[in-house]
Amino acid sequence: MSAQTAALYPINLDLRGRLCVVVGGGAVAERKVRGLLAAGATVRVISPEATAALQQLAQNDRITWLAQDFAQEDLAEAFLVFAATASAEVQEAVQSAVRQMDCLVNRADAPEQCDFHVPATLRRGDLLLSVSTSGTSPALAAALKARLEREIGDEYAAAARLLALIRPRLLELPLPGPEKKMLFQKLLDSDIVQWIRDDRRELVNAHVQELFGHLLPVGHLLDAFWNDRNP
Repeated sequence: MSAQTAALYPINLDLRGRLCVVVGGGAVAERKVRGLLAAGATVRVISPEATAALQQLAQNDRITWLAQDFAQEDLAEAFLVFAATASAEVQEAVQSAVRQMDCLVNRADAPEQCDFHVPATLRRGDLLLSVSTSGTSPALAAALKARLEREIGDEYAAAARLLALIRPRLLELPLPGPEKKMLFQKLLDSDIVQWIRDDRRELVNAHVQELFGHLLPVGHLLDAFWNDRNP
């Protein structure tokens, strides 16, 4: 493991309402913008030119597009900055500007100079899986993501939804922490994900009732779960 890899700290950021600036208007910038919008960020794009998709997002007021050359003042109030241009000179200018400000930069052409890396991600409802090679091999990260896409289906999102319904109510009970942890482990130690995938409602309901029925009124939670899954 390299020193750089060991120094990286994995974290999920809540970007809702946070200003993120993307310098660049090409395909790479477009990918960055789409990921930021999916996370609820407020996005500002700085580039004299932009892809048709970015222009459409601007016309729909999904992003702010400043059709101009980069200037340091464009980064005002930014939380994250993405340098995603084809110009080494502009990339250096963005990085230099960020160093004088209280924000973090991701530079598409120089992963070793990034404050953070953007992993390849797979979303299944509330479930978020990330794969990172610390910027050393995006192709490998993409290949691993593709494998996860084949192996992790929507049934895992449904399982996360079921746990989300049960967990806050169980946490309110006066039970020791280890006992609560054991109950969740028993829930997942079964074939419940496969049962959800196969729509085996009777097996899922029986298993949940066996584990939690003596502690919680889970009937209405199960009804809400199945109604959400099969509206």
